[in-house]
Amino acid sequence: MIPFVPMPAFEYGQTEVVSPLIRRVIANNPGPFTFTGTGTYIVGRAGAGAGVAVIDPGPLDEAHLAALLHAVEGQSVSHVLVTHTHRDHAPLARPFAAAVGAPILAAPPARTVHVAASLDEEDDETFQPDIFLTGGERLVGDGWTIEAMATPGHASNHLAFILAEENALFSGDHVMGWSTTVVAPPDGDMAAYMASLEAVIARDFETLWPTHGAPITEPGPFLAAYRAHRLGREAQVLARLAAGDRRIADMVPVLYAAVDSRLWPAASLSVWAHLIALERAGIARATPKPSLDADWALA
Repeated sequence: MIPFVPMPAFEYGQTEVVSPLIRRVIANNPGPFTFTGTGTYIVGRAGAGAGVAVIDPGPLDEAHLAALLHAVEGQSVSHVLVTHTHRDHAPLARPFAAAVGAPILAAPPARTVHVAASLDEEDDETFQPDIFLTGGERLVGDGWTIEAMATPGHASNHLAFILAEENALFSGDHVMGWSTTVVAPPDGDMAAYMASLEAVIARDFETLWPTHGAPITEPGPFLAAYRAHRLGREAQVLARLAAGDRRIADMVPVLYAAVDSRLWPAASLSVWAHLIALERAGIARATPKPSLDADWALA
């Protein structure tokens, strides 16, 4: 079982100091895919005159914009960083960056922006960063150092950001403390997601700061359980194929019987992502092609 982390009490729009170099402001956009809302992180010392970076400004929301501008009042924002272009992370980046006079840094826009079901995970198709990141870049600020880490899978352009001084990772939606991550084809890719997860595990971080939910303060066992869950789900998909299920719509009610049915459209996409990975590995086959409504079978 994944040791999910409960969310402590908080107030929307309030600036919360969560570590010596990190503050957080949570947007009032709760939902089945955003949990309690989008957490925007401010990296750097608190206090007048300090230079800071801001991660995932969030959805296009005037109240959240006002809260962020209040949080950085009297400070210099040098970088606006975006983990990926989904609309609960990216749309506020441009208005916020314009207000504080800072560039937006993110991976290039996703190669495919449409998913097969209506989710809060859809892309902001208008998003365009000022500076492209691909992973490995180091940004040095006022008492802090951030490294961009490529973590594709949830989205093809997903980045995480490492805060070197605290051995911490801002994990975006790649790893979340309250839920597993949606991997939604055609942009989401399960094989890429698992490779990214292995890369995060190898870095041995002390803390993970997801954009949604509470921090993960014991990443080792949490990530091991996260990986085991994905591998277990793959085994369950293979078992459904062996039992004769041919359609994703037949598998999901069995595989996700204990999950809120509002999440079944997203669950269908995750099952599809597993099947695509299995098809590429030569373990499963699809007729006529590996689509969401294909007929699937063991190869």
